[in-house]
Amino acid sequence: MKQLKKYDFLIVGSGFGGSITAMALASLGYRVCVVERGDHPRFAIGESSTPVADMILRDLADEYHLPFLKRLSRYGEWQKHHPEVVCGLKRGFSYYPHQKGELFKSDQNHTNELLVAASVDNENSDTNWLRSDVDHFLVQQLRKMDIDYFDHTTIYGVDKIVDQWNILAERKNKKLSFTAGRIIDATGSSIFAETFLDATSTSKGFQTNSFAVYSHIKEAAHWQQYLNQNDFHTSDYPYNPDHSALHHLIDEGWIWMLRFNNDLLSSGMVIDGSTNNDLHGLNADTIWMEVLKQYPSVQSLFKTALPADTPGGFLKSNRLQRRLNRTHGEGWVALNHTAGFVDPLHSTGIAHTLTGVEKLLKLFRKSGSKAEIQKGLELIEVNYYKELAFIDLLVSSCYKSRGHFQLFSAAVMLYFAASIQYEQGRLNGSTPDSFLCAADDDLFAMVELTHAEISSLREKGFPGKEVADLVERVRARIAPYNSVGLMDDSKRNMYEHTAVVL
Repeated sequence: MKQLKKYDFLIVGSGFGGSITAMALASLGYRVCVVERGDHPRFAIGESSTPVADMILRDLADEYHLPFLKRLSRYGEWQKHHPEVVCGLKRGFSYYPHQKGELFKSDQNHTNELLVAASVDNENSDTNWLRSDVDHFLVQQLRKMDIDYFDHTTIYGVDKIVDQWNILAERKNKKLSFTAGRIIDATGSSIFAETFLDATSTSKGFQTNSFAVYSHIKEAAHWQQYLNQNDFHTSDYPYNPDHSALHHLIDEGWIWMLRFNNDLLSSGMVIDGSTNNDLHGLNADTIWMEVLKQYPSVQSLFKTALPADTPGGFLKSNRLQRRLNRTHGEGWVALNHTAGFVDPLHSTGIAHTLTGVEKLLKLFRKSGSKAEIQKGLELIEVNYYKELAFIDLLVSSCYKSRGHFQLFSAAVMLYFAASIQYEQGRLNGSTPDSFLCAADDDLFAMVELTHAEISSLREKGFPGKEVADLVERVRARIAPYNSVGLMDDSKRNMYEHTAVVL
């Protein structure tokens, strides 16, 4: 058995969160090792970035001397410095409701359209990450920093002795042993923590209940082209909706479409698991075909489409909602996506992961005592569960209202209001303690109340007068957070710029 040197941190998993954490810790002088069960490049979803994520990348780049992160924080800079790393242009968030068996319908007032820009132009736009390229690129940077990296490595033994972890692993039929002061679980799954760290995972307690079928596709038609060919009014669009996180709302849930510069399309169908019991037992390809054929406008986009070589077909998830019973323990800590997840509806995944990375790095940057670090980890955990609950309420509000697009549009604005509040805090030099300001009691209570009211209206069948009244209450409730004109009827669901000015 090969005995390796002792490390301060052993990071399990080399997705973008694990790799960025490793490089930042190494820049602080820590001895870091990254262990990866597979290798790169590899297929992964979780591809839609946001202004919050980009702001954190820029701050991490400056704070930990990782200039390449800044080059990945805006579309223009990305294309200038790393065009070989595939991404897609993401100008904002777009939403279109569909009815079963009917072609898409709207009007010149965009009654059934909602486009919310997050940037003023392409140069400063957010991006869709082709994760196989981005994660691979970050591992290459990690290796350039001479950080020890072991791919194709399976950990089979983890023991804690006093202040040290003894880890046994196997790599290409060779036994390895590591010692480390701390373990960071960056696997993005609960399996390692449940197997070795005495943690448990649950899906109970969430308002949201969803699962997904998804893949990468080539030669899919463009939604903007479909709209133009069918004489929809798009001349006042703030951007091309194919250059956004494109959401098609359906009875079963919603369909995402994220495009990359190499003509690949990431597409998936997120199913409301609380109302579609007939779909649970079907395989991924069957679910995709059976649901898609009921929505002719969306189906038309895939008539000539082909599955990409990777992953080669549709995959199906288990229920997406999960949460570890703790985010840290004696000598270990889990990154945010390992500790839990809600749903991809608001593209919170990348940003939420990065906020967790940022908090941990600030904690370990200080030369604090063991007690001070423990106190910091406890505060991070308290806020993390608030964040997860807050995201759950934001997402569930949209699921419950998706049958009434006016109410859904109001529910979406809850997320944008929270996001703007968080962005403004960062820009003012007072980064909020919690992602999306989830620890703001007033904001949390406002979202919680609105969620309860939406749930009640859904049970009543969305009576028109009561829906209109709630929309007005939401307009008033978000007013203290609304500095960019959200819910301005004169904009006719076309919002040219909602992110704070950078």
